[in-house]
Amino acid sequence: MSDKDWALFKQKLHTKSGINLNDYKPAQMQRRIGNMMSRHGASGYLDFFSKLEANPKLYKDFIDFLTINVTEFFRTPEKFDELEKKVVPDLLKQSTKLSIWSAGCSIGAEPYSLAIMLNELTPHIKHRILATDLDVEMLAKAKQGSYTANELKNIPPARLKKYFAQADGLATISDDIKARIDFQRHNLLVDKFETGFDLILCRNVVIYFTEEAKEGLYRRFFAALKPGGVLFVGGTEAILNFREIGFNHYLPFFYRKPL
Repeated sequence: MSDKDWALFKQKLHTKSGINLNDYKPAQMQRRIGNMMSRHGASGYLDFFSKLEANPKLYKDFIDFLTINVTEFFRTPEKFDELEKKVVPDLLKQSTKLSIWSAGCSIGAEPYSLAIMLNELTPHIKHRILATDLDVEMLAKAKQGSYTANELKNIPPARLKKYFAQADGLATISDDIKARIDFQRHNLLVDKFETGFDLILCRNVVIYFTEEAKEGLYRRFFAALKPGGVLFVGGTEAILNFREIGFNHYLPFFYRKPL
């Protein structure tokens, strides 16, 4: 498979989906796409793109595959525990009403987890929670708010009973919690960022991004935070040059913009 075919595949995919594979690590991305191509009998990148155009389900599966839509409520519970007991209380000392962004929210488990947590910490205050993702189908599922037992495995029974209605093997989140989330489509690598956030979560999103794309993204997150605001990243995504960007180390995988 030639470099020319790979370049043309990237160009066609960018035109069709808005995803720019030049921002992803080429070796890892070619290996992952190559595995999928083999499973579907594609002879090369352009043949595979033709299959994607001809088969909407395969195209959807491919976009899901690229955007790594794996999530669950209160993912990495020990980090959410730090968020609930340390990070958010510290932020509430600065501002009684928080502005939060869940970037790469997938099916909505993360922003709904935040809304549940905030409802218990500050029951009479409605904070702003922006939840964005590139994948419109994932956003549609997020807005629907229905989940499997596996996606809910980290929720204690009392919270499950309080915030979810059970039916047909699924649990659907309450309308009150749904109303607290502003879901929007957003491409982290292309679209403009809002500003004035107290907390930004971007976890397990940038794993296949190039170092240049990651650094650019983290600098834009820094600019989007209020002074004293916090960026929360995934467990494999420690920011090694956080000081150069301007952050202070706050807790493992939490970085704070100086006041």
